[in-house]
Amino acid sequence: MGLASWVVNNFVALAVLLLCSVSINVAAAGKQVQGEGQKLRFGQNGEFKILQVPGCSDLNTTAFTQRMILAEKPDFIVFTGDNIFAYDATDPAKSLDAAFAPAIASKIPWAAVLGNHDQEGTLSREGVMKHMVGLKNTMSQFNPPEVHVIDGFGNYNLEVGGVEGSGFENKSVLNLYFVDSGDYSTVPSIPSYGWIKPSQQLWFQRTSAKLKKAYMSPPVAQKAAAPGIAYFHIPLPEFASFDSSNSTGEKQEGISSASVNSGFFTTMVAAGDVKAVFTGHDHINDFCGELTGIQLCYAGGFGYHAYGKAGWPRRARVVVASLEKTEEGAWGAVKSVKTWKRLDDEHLTAIDGQVLWSKSSAGKLNYNFSHSVC
Repeated sequence: MGLASWVVNNFVALAVLLLCSVSINVAAAGKQVQGEGQKLRFGQNGEFKILQVPGCSDLNTTAFTQRMILAEKPDFIVFTGDNIFAYDATDPAKSLDAAFAPAIASKIPWAAVLGNHDQEGTLSREGVMKHMVGLKNTMSQFNPPEVHVIDGFGNYNLEVGGVEGSGFENKSVLNLYFVDSGDYSTVPSIPSYGWIKPSQQLWFQRTSAKLKKAYMSPPVAQKAAAPGIAYFHIPLPEFASFDSSNSTGEKQEGISSASVNSGFFTTMVAAGDVKAVFTGHDHINDFCGELTGIQLCYAGGFGYHAYGKAGWPRRARVVVASLEKTEEGAWGAVKSVKTWKRLDDEHLTAIDGQVLWSKSSAGKLNYNFSHSVC
């Protein structure tokens, strides 16, 4: 996608690192701070909150990320590709360090996938992912250790455990899938962007089946799979199914998907656990639309080192999964997944609140915001 050039790259990277050197005090706000190797888990309030950052970092983007972390106090941060515009980066490693600095400073666990611009500098796509995996507080993985042959870099899943002390503390009640959607087609007869390959889909199918079996087994055996969320950069062709009449948010440009349909959407529908997909890539689309039981969502424009639209503020997407109470009054399984966006304005205005999925009635429901930003 078209992006503006940085003016003095080394100076910007250094300035961002200095700007992020002051730790953001998340623990003081009552959130559990998780370090390397620790398990993701729902808090004692029965919620798990995710902040999505589509990338293309610079000083303004860093400031916005910091404001969002302080305002929303997420449990987890996901970077959905084009983490840097590597073509303009004289030192991609330093630029990557700067891009993830707000998350690292906050001590909040984070994960990332690759976009189509991350490898356009002196670091290969493999090198970029290896660098990200080596950073502090990350839960990113290079690829599944048990899979020896798989396309791409950064295909992995993370399990989110139930509330500590509840009957679900040793179960994954929410499953997060991260997939490398590629960069550009390597097949001469097929133009445009890359796609999710059969080897990746096979890994997803097997992982989904394994997680479903564990969730439906004792103790506290469940009748269906735990809900799943998928994150990758390039949207699927199915994103073109939506317009203003059947989605929440705005569609202001065409869907820049691969020119072929690899069938990953059908694969997810067949697996039955993924309830929502979140992508980046197209910067002035920020809608969510439901198709065959899966919500397909854009993050919306976040990064300032990227194209946008005059008069259309940068925005960030937040997702919150909430647990139900059992008959004994303890926290149980996930009952709903909600989302909203915040604009990078004076008040971090919250817009487009909706229920993406609920245990009782799946679908798109609007709701009023009851929380404020200091």
